[in-house]
Amino acid sequence: MGIKTRLRFMSFLQYFIWGSWLITLGSYMLNTLGFSGVEVGIVYSSKGIAAVIMPTLMGIIADKWIKANYLYTACHLICAGALFYAASVSDPTVMFWVMLVNAMFFMPTLALSNTVSYFCLEKANLDTVTNFPPIRVFGTVGFIIAMWTISLGQFELSNVQLYIAAGASLLLALYSLTIPSIPTANKKKNQGWVSMLGLDAFVLFKKPKMAVFFLFAMLLGAVLQITNTFGNPFLHDFGLNPLFADSLVVKYPSILLSVSQMAEVVFILAIPFFLKRYGIKTVMLVSMIAWTLRFGLFAFGNPIRSF
Repeated sequence: MGIKTRLRFMSFLQYFIWGSWLITLGSYMLNTLGFSGVEVGIVYSSKGIAAVIMPTLMGIIADKWIKANYLYTACHLICAGALFYAASVSDPTVMFWVMLVNAMFFMPTLALSNTVSYFCLEKANLDTVTNFPPIRVFGTVGFIIAMWTISLGQFELSNVQLYIAAGASLLLALYSLTIPSIPTANKKKNQGWVSMLGLDAFVLFKKPKMAVFFLFAMLLGAVLQITNTFGNPFLHDFGLNPLFADSLVVKYPSILLSVSQMAEVVFILAIPFFLKRYGIKTVMLVSMIAWTLRFGLFAFGNPIRSF
C-alpha cells in the first residue's frame, strides 16, 4: 500500500471519529438525557478550552520529546477510553469532564495528523502542496460517511454514536502504529522558556494583517460551534410540529447538515485555484457571505420542501 493511500485512510478515520458525535451529541443530550441548553453548551465548551491549551502543548512535546506518531497513537487511545465511558454517562457535570478529557487529547491530533502527513510526503519526495489537499479531502469524506451512518442507523438520539466513535478511535490508534516514525527536532542550546513554549510566535500580532486574520478566524470558529452544537437539535425540534413530524429533515437531520461537508470536499480542492486567482481577502469575504447565507437558509427553510 502506497504512502498516499495509507495517509488517506488515516485522515478518513481521524474525521470519521469526529463526525460520529460532533453534530449529533447535542440532540442526544437534549432529547435522551434531558440536559438543558445551557448544560449542552457547557459540555461543548470543552472543545474550546482544549483547543486553546492542548495543540500548542502537544506540539511542543512532539517537537522536542516524543515522536509525533507515538504521541498521536497515545492521544487516540485515551480518546477511545473517554468516548467509551461517555456513552454510559447521564450526569451533565460528569459528561463535561469526560468530554473535556476527550477534547484535550483529540484536538491536538488534528494538527498531529497534518504533521504526520507532511513528514511522510516529504520523506517520499512528494510535493506537499499538490499531494496534501487530496489526502485531507478524505477526512471530510470520513466525516460525511460518519454523519450518514449515525443518521441512517437512527443513532442520533442514542449513545451508540459514542461507542462507534470510541471503536474508530481505537482502530486509528492501532493503525497509526504502522505509520513511519517521525524524529523529534534537535534541541537548541541556550533556548529560553519563551521559545520552548512557542510564546515568541505572539510577535506576529504586531502585524495588523495577522491580528485581523486571527480575529476573523476566532469569530468564524464561534459561529461554527453554534451550528455544531445546536444545528441538529434545531432540526429535530421540527418533529414537535405534527405537520413536519414525518419529514426527511426530522428523520435524518444529519444528512441535510452533511451538505456543508460535501461542499467542503469541492472547495478544499479548489482553494489553490481561488487563492491564486482572487487572493485571500476575496476568498475570506466570499466565505463570510456564505456563512450569512447559511444561517439565512436555516431561518427561512421549510422542512416539507427539503430534499
